[in-house]
Amino acid sequence: MANTGENTSPVVKTHKEDSVLQNGHTPSTLQVEEGPGESDIALFMDVAQRLEKELASIIVGQERVIRELLLALFAGGHVLLEGVPGLGKTLLVRTLSDALALKFARIQFTPDLMPADIVGTTIVSDQADSSSGGNKRIFSFQPGPIFANIVLADEINRATPKTQSALLEGMQERTVSVGDRTRPLPQPFFVLATQNPLEMEGTYPLPEAQLDRFLLKIQVNFPKAADLLRIIDTTVGTQSMHANEIADGEELLQLIAIGRAVPVATHIKEFAVRLLLATHPDQEDAPEKVRQYVRYGASPRGLQALITTSKVRALLEGRYNVSIEDLRAVAYPVLRHRIVLNFDGLADNVTVESLIDAIIEEVEAS
Repeated sequence: MANTGENTSPVVKTHKEDSVLQNGHTPSTLQVEEGPGESDIALFMDVAQRLEKELASIIVGQERVIRELLLALFAGGHVLLEGVPGLGKTLLVRTLSDALALKFARIQFTPDLMPADIVGTTIVSDQADSSSGGNKRIFSFQPGPIFANIVLADEINRATPKTQSALLEGMQERTVSVGDRTRPLPQPFFVLATQNPLEMEGTYPLPEAQLDRFLLKIQVNFPKAADLLRIIDTTVGTQSMHANEIADGEELLQLIAIGRAVPVATHIKEFAVRLLLATHPDQEDAPEKVRQYVRYGASPRGLQALITTSKVRALLEGRYNVSIEDLRAVAYPVLRHRIVLNFDGLADNVTVESLIDAIIEEVEAS
């Protein structure tokens, strides 16, 4: 474990402003430290390593996906998983909820799904009236599946934009407004959405504003031959795999707070700002490829995502401080859904990953 030479005794604070998570949630009793000490990093590493090992024992051949999912989890953000059917995206999310002992809800997005099917609705019910000796009708709220800790939005791009937008308030504000009341969602709260990149017929691509609310977009690639053999050995048999409980919701909130307490040096912040600005074609320091092929670049929310996920990656690597390597590693899942190609980029089959390569190379050379 790296040693900075500084006093590692944590200074504990309970000020609410210091415990605001990336999702806007402010746990009133959560303790947050000015800087993570050795005990904090040891706790973080222990839980993270056991969780990563538990997920890898069930989800075969997706080590990078699991690591990036943990980056978003410990940063308190949402994830968009993109991959062809059958790669274990749904199993990964369900396994994560089992390992964290969190309430899990799965929503299968279809063209006829309505917003009330997600957030809930107000219904009329009968209640005994002691004064009259009969029954009276009252309005009661029936919560939808969004009132869970981990919500799997399966094939999110198959629902209409009106239904997709039902997730927006919950993802950003951690609340749901139905009728004249706004109700808080349980904490912690994560939306893990999946979409199939191949099937375009009958789908509704997510608008940029909604894509921006996902902290990371994770590409789930097809497994290798050796991994496919392991999948046969572990799944085609009489035994069923089930994740052991690693942590609960309160522990997860504490780990998120520890991750946010990791310090970031000024030159690291400046590097992240240059990365973000380089995604915009109207910036003079933008690479030639960006000016030629990009329509819109990443928003300030992308800058926040770069910093928060870099902090988590530093802890996963056993370090106290964020490095340039951390920013370089998280740039791909953070920026790939926040860079919008123009017509030339689409016509020339330019990949966002190649643009991110050019951006990192340009910024490092400047």
